[in-house]
Amino acid sequence: MMKKQTDLSDRDHRAGPAGHRPAFPLSMVRAGEQVRVQAVSGKDETRHFLHNLGFVDEAVLTVVAEVKGNMIVKIKGTKVAVSKTLARRIMTN
Repeated sequence: MMKKQTDLSDRDHRAGPAGHRPAFPLSMVRAGEQVRVQAVSGKDETRHFLHNLGFVDEAVLTVVAEVKGNMIVKIKGTKVAVSKTLARRIMTN
């Protein structure tokens, strides 16, 4: 069964004052949803690793699937798998 892809405009139900959505970790995003990277936390080495994969501020990504605890996301035209642990370090909105 194909899931409908949710783009950023469909997520207004999460909007707070002045249309700003609160940040939440990538690990909470469902397959088919599109979000924007707000921040990456963790040690310098972890942040650098994630930045090299394309997880930079304002980057738009789509969660493709969750497989065996890993999240597969499409970011900047490339599919990347990240662990749930790393996904918790990526704040999105």
